Amino acid sequence: MKTIINRIVSDDILHAKWLNTLSFMENAGARKISACENRFMTNLMQLKHAAEEHRHAYYLKKQLSKLDITGFQYYSPNTLLAASHTLHFLHALDIQVCRYLKNHFQLDSNALKYAAYLFVTYAIEVRADELYPIYQEALTKHLSKVMVKSIILEEEGHLEEMVASLKEFDERWEMHATAVLALEKELFEHWFSAIALEIEKAYGHIGEVAN
Repeated sequence: MKTIINRIVSDDILHAKWLNTLSFMENAGARKISACENRFMTNLMQLKHAAEEHRHAYYLKKQLSKLDITGFQYYSPNTLLAASHTLHFLHALDIQVCRYLKNHFQLDSNALKYAAYLFVTYAIEVRADELYPIYQEALTKHLSKVMVKSIILEEEGHLEEMVASLKEFDERWEMHATAVLALEKELFEHWFSAIALEIEKAYGHIGEVAN
């Protein structure tokens, strides 16, 4: 992962696509949180989380202005890395988690949406807790003007909130969270492999690909 992200940061076009891809996924996460909200029972944490994910999407989009490149106003597929995987990543994870929860809990529609929100968000925050520090390390190494330190701090806070909420949801939450993390890991590896392959096809060999 470090090898690929360093390769991305070293090239303005790749870096712009990477930033736009992360922005898209943060925005997709914010929209998914809002879609899971109950009309009357939405709590402060959900509102805060949706607002912060939207802000992350905005912040990452704004970071594009620090690169000497144009044409990234929108989330057009040609402005994203591994566009097909990127566009469907979160939806695929949500479907798989909902299927898992249906098999292990007796939940009505609203309860299922909330449970899926908790577990999907937990998995995404665990991933963010790994990915963003690696990205920031590469930014620092390449003396980039782009920064994601503020996102790292907020994602750490989100993860703590998810853990607290999952403890309230079920006393065996860790067992179920482990299963959800396995689902996310498979999707993530397919996504990141697609990014690596796309970069290699378009820009040449990127070195050893290792997590």
